[in-house]
Amino acid sequence: MDAAHNDQDVMFAQQMIVHHQSAVEMAKMAATKASSQEVKTLAASIESAQAPEIEEMTSWLTAWGEPVSADSSMGGMDHSSSDPAMTSSSMSSSAMGGSSMPGMMSEEQMTQLNSATGADFDRMFLQMMTEHHKGAVTMAQTEQQQGQNIQAKELADSIVTSQSAEIDQMNQMLTAMG
Repeated sequence: MDAAHNDQDVMFAQQMIVHHQSAVEMAKMAATKASSQEVKTLAASIESAQAPEIEEMTSWLTAWGEPVSADSSMGGMDHSSSDPAMTSSSMSSSAMGGSSMPGMMSEEQMTQLNSATGADFDRMFLQMMTEHHKGAVTMAQTEQQQGQNIQAKELADSIVTSQSAEIDQMNQMLTAMG
């Protein structure tokens, strides 16, 4: 584990943990609510990829002596916790429920998804997860450009590659649904 890190690495890990937890929550819904086996398989794949990444990022923050939750660390970083430095990409997040992170679903959207069933759930899940993944790619690209920690940058590379491929897959699935 490389201990060298900067504020961007800390913010990336703290925010990506929350982002991944949201994706895992959505993926767990698909296990019982999706009608398509393809959606269920994709959701299980997302969950199995992101759960270990949450653990990995949590261990970095602990090793760096940084809080796992962004709320308590934002004070000394020259921005308020209501807008954790997502300046360039926060424009897209306002349409997604006002979250400070791009691609995050609002509570209302999560409730709508949880209430949906069958093909409606499948379509909503694919649309929401596509937006969610686009947000993660944006966050990972910022880490690639501004991060210092080798492991964090490698994870960012992996997120850009894997989630871009899943975005393509989900767009194909949505097209096939008509």
